Amino acid sequence: MPSPSAVSPASPSSSSFSLRRIAAPAFGPSLLFGIGEGAILPIVPLTARDLGASVPMAALMVALIGIGSLLNNIPASLITMRWGERWAIVAAGVWSALGMALCVGTSHLALFGAGCFMVGMSQAIYNLARQSYMTEAVPIAYRARALSTLGGVMRIGMFIGPFLAAATVHGFGLQAAYVVGIVGAMGAAIVGARIPDLEAPPLPPGHAPAAAPTIASTLRDHKHVFLTLGIGVVLISAVRASRQAVIPLWADHLALAPSVASLIYGLAGGIDMLVFYPAGKVMDLKGRVWVAVPSMLIMGLAMLLMPLTTGTLTLLCAALAIGFGNGIGSGIIMTVGADHSPRHGRAHFLGVWRLMSDIGSSCGPALLSFLAASLSLASGIAVVGLMALAAAATLGYWIPRHGDRGGRRRQG
Repeated sequence: MPSPSAVSPASPSSSSFSLRRIAAPAFGPSLLFGIGEGAILPIVPLTARDLGASVPMAALMVALIGIGSLLNNIPASLITMRWGERWAIVAAGVWSALGMALCVGTSHLALFGAGCFMVGMSQAIYNLARQSYMTEAVPIAYRARALSTLGGVMRIGMFIGPFLAAATVHGFGLQAAYVVGIVGAMGAAIVGARIPDLEAPPLPPGHAPAAAPTIASTLRDHKHVFLTLGIGVVLISAVRASRQAVIPLWADHLALAPSVASLIYGLAGGIDMLVFYPAGKVMDLKGRVWVAVPSMLIMGLAMLLMPLTTGTLTLLCAALAIGFGNGIGSGIIMTVGADHSPRHGRAHFLGVWRLMSDIGSSCGPALLSFLAASLSLASGIAVVGLMALAAAATLGYWIPRHGDRGGRRRQG
């Protein structure tokens, strides 16, 4: 028999469900995990430099976190399928803490890099497990709000983390930031261990269990989704990752003071964090396309206009538009992926989905760098803007309209 704390995927109903009731166990780990990672990200290159790394090598240490996430999306799906979402979340928190402990406890650059890679691995496991859990535990009528809040809470944690790290570093040195990170990661694991288990609904009489899905069968059965909406996911991720470099780089191009550039970036991040829940509610009530397309249109137009900015005020307006567009799109990748994921083999589907997202996140800044070096920074930013418009067109065509969120294939 299922334990009393178990939750059946079929059990939640729209009439009895409340996001507030599940807030602490569902969103608490995301906040703590975000704080932990946000605390160490600005410190990683500085620590690498202290260990004797060159500037390019220090940048590589930061990149190893993203590489670790990219390469472990598929293994993360296998772990989640084998051990379940709850224990995958716990394992991710513990593994991230171990990676941070390795970073702070070694004087060898290679071991430091291994610790950074472990932190990236934990990202892949945690992100997939939390998305899979929320997809199962939340009724579809609340799905976008839940996943948008999940993404927004993670961003809040990533925003808080550097400030906590700054305070501890000021008092105790660089290593203190990793202590903040370890506490955040272990806190996420402890809270995650209290999440109720998910139990599959009983099979109807006379029905045998379906054969266990594989990565190959998932790719084959859902290739239409991956080749249509999946392309949109790659484009969204590329634009979002590039935006983090676009604002400070263009501020530097305009010869603005670093403090001004940081203020503009921070204000854009603040707008980003304010609008995730209203956007999720619109997606639930009106349909996913009502947020996905405006999000990319706003970001695309702001990117195209950014090379025309000439000073602090005009750059601030463009940056705030980018922050608003990104903010209303919080959770859109997770929500669309959840809508199309099958109940049987969901972790495999989401593993491929997140792999496509991480490919976009890796390729976007690389493309911006290449175009800035070969043409100009303005040309690179404009191309990123065009990619956002292409994402809007792709999502607008392929996302099912409201009332058909379950994944019916669009004919075209």
